[in-house]
Amino acid sequence: MAGMAAPKRQDTRKFFENLSGAGKSIAVLTSGGDAQGMNGAVRAVVRMGIYVGAKVYFIHEGYQGMVDGGDNIKEATWESVSSMLQVGGTVIGSARCKEFRSREGRLKAAHNLVRRGITNLCVIGGDGSLTGANMFREEWSGLLDELLQQGLIDEEAVRSNSVLHIVGMVGSIDNDFCGTDMTIGTDSALHRIIEVVDAIMTTAQSHQRTFVLEVMGRHCGTFPVVCVQMFFFASVSLQNRDYKKRLNIIIVAEGAIDSHNKAITPDYIKDLVVSRLGFDTRVTILGHVQRGGTPSAFDRILASRMGVEAVLALLEASANTPACVVSLVGNQAVRLPLMECVQMTQEVQKAMDEKKFEEAVALRGRSFENNLITYRLLSHRKSDSELPTSSFNVAVLNVGAPAAGMNAAVRSAVRVGITEGHKMFAVNDGFEGFYKGQIKEFKWGDVGGWTGQGGSLLGTKRTLPGKHLEKIAEQMRIHNINALLVIGGFEAYVGILELSAARDKYNEFCVPMVMVPATVSNNIPGSDLSIGSDTALNAITDTCDRIKQSASGTKRRVFIIETMGGYCGYLATVGGLAAGADTVYIYEEPFDIRDLQSNVEHLTQKMKTSIQRGLVLRNENCNENFTTDFIYQLYTEEGRGVFDCRKNILGHMQQGGSPSPFDRNFSTKIAAKAIQWITRTLKDSYKGGRVFANSEDTACLLGMRRRALVFQPVSQLRDETDFVHRIPKEQWWLKLRPLMKILAKYKTSYDVSDSGQLEHVTRIRPKETNTSATI
Repeated sequence: MAGMAAPKRQDTRKFFENLSGAGKSIAVLTSGGDAQGMNGAVRAVVRMGIYVGAKVYFIHEGYQGMVDGGDNIKEATWESVSSMLQVGGTVIGSARCKEFRSREGRLKAAHNLVRRGITNLCVIGGDGSLTGANMFREEWSGLLDELLQQGLIDEEAVRSNSVLHIVGMVGSIDNDFCGTDMTIGTDSALHRIIEVVDAIMTTAQSHQRTFVLEVMGRHCGTFPVVCVQMFFFASVSLQNRDYKKRLNIIIVAEGAIDSHNKAITPDYIKDLVVSRLGFDTRVTILGHVQRGGTPSAFDRILASRMGVEAVLALLEASANTPACVVSLVGNQAVRLPLMECVQMTQEVQKAMDEKKFEEAVALRGRSFENNLITYRLLSHRKSDSELPTSSFNVAVLNVGAPAAGMNAAVRSAVRVGITEGHKMFAVNDGFEGFYKGQIKEFKWGDVGGWTGQGGSLLGTKRTLPGKHLEKIAEQMRIHNINALLVIGGFEAYVGILELSAARDKYNEFCVPMVMVPATVSNNIPGSDLSIGSDTALNAITDTCDRIKQSASGTKRRVFIIETMGGYCGYLATVGGLAAGADTVYIYEEPFDIRDLQSNVEHLTQKMKTSIQRGLVLRNENCNENFTTDFIYQLYTEEGRGVFDCRKNILGHMQQGGSPSPFDRNFSTKIAAKAIQWITRTLKDSYKGGRVFANSEDTACLLGMRRRALVFQPVSQLRDETDFVHRIPKEQWWLKLRPLMKILAKYKTSYDVSDSGQLEHVTRIRPKETNTSATI
């Protein structure tokens, strides 16, 4: 793979090459309920462990396999985890083990580990599995002494295996573990729920029926809260039928309780709806379908990142390092003390048992809390008398290419704006429609059913405002527009820059304006993520899976696949990580013919083993000379006799389809935050009977930066932008490329400066400010 040019950085960087696994043995197991993405985590642990020189073992059937020993504990090879990434469940098996709960069972497990020299354990499971692992670690020295007394091991074995290091990864579809925003499997389970509900919506609308859906999650409300945000949750009231709404969907978690801790069952809700409202109501219980199927792109990437981080944590662990869990906070991997997370998780249940529900929500973390707040904002239409009074008019428009999730963002903005007391105006066809006067007031019901629809229902064009400033100013005067929300890609960013730069000439532009990034390319400065990019990644991943499967039963084959993204290599790189690509070519990492030749030789050597499939991704603008056809012909010629090649250009299918659960949720929350910022800024800038906002911090981009949603003046982002190639000058995901190369068996440098910081769960939560809000 093309060599990565070292960025100019200070010498504070820390590289994992200094962390050797030589002489160490790592075991990986999955325990408890299965979750999509577990196999991706196992694959990452195995390959990263082997890469650093450690021996890596599978423990089949969870703790039961550790207790039983024998063939349940097998050494893993690089090839043994091939073609595992796209498989759901856990291929090494999982089992609940009563025997491990006893000291006698843990003694057997310790003996089986010591016999193989295993002192590093990576456990993928829920809070019960991780609690068991920590107990095992705390008892370890005592267990070794007991084994010594029984004559099962000698003193040398005690000395060489004196410390057991534990790192956990949370694999659970319930997302019920404190300390992480998302657990492995949650996003995939949301995909299954969305697929079912999207299908149910058509029959529900046809008959004007109410549907009550029970989802999994035990006592955790992640599924219903997030799913309800992603559909227009119709409150069970006659009001819906009065507004000619044909659809009512109620989503309930299997462990839902009321304020008196009484169970709320689907049948109870159905009886209530039928008896009180007389609606035709059906119950659907989704059950274990939520655990099944292929893992989503998000879960594959999360699992891969967490697996690599887990190995790094094991390599860096000392005798005094507490057992830790690798987690995701915002967009950053972090390490947290395992028992702090477990204790916090248990406190949530305790708070619920004591009917302290607000405390339970706070303990669940800011991500869950913000989901709940956003749901409450959007779920119930207040009467006009309940709304705050406001004389402000806010316009919403889409600019640039369509991106899945734009409609969900518009819906969220319109409804939150109405809830805040504003008049909401929608502009058709972006800035072109703006200067042509295609502006219409939107009411609450006008955006019903928008969340699950792809593309842009408002219409969107790439036209920039610069040549039409006078006409746009005139339309803002005519409709008395007091604030702008622009949802779109690079053209939206440039458009906000042009409007704010024209404030000296046009007072009409002296209003709060904010941009929300929405583009499949994810090429907007000031934001790690954009609305639509997750949906595009899933399209790429699903297509790569199908393309590889199309060669099932044939000889060895390599696929050359071209992705979108302009000059931004995000889709190619992260899509390659999710699909298990061998090589990815992007503009940001220059390559020459020697690199291409090296890549072909590397892949040829891999294909001479038991590996049957190769995958090469190429960003559409990575190199003007090394085209997709050129790379296809090169691989075909150089691989002759070892493998054959096929090529595929994915094209606009990456922009189509219904938005993914992540994009529905992300767009809903980020648009709600944007409107709340507009409300605050309008109040601050309303003086002398008019709105006047011309400071740089009143023309902002709202973006995801590491752990938080941050409002940044667009004028300050100029220096961070490569306007010629329409990309940020620095892009966070480039740090994932070494990880992708390692998992594809390339030797490379990996900067781990961001790793190794053991944080704590029990920190005082910072107050939310006008500039930052955790997603």
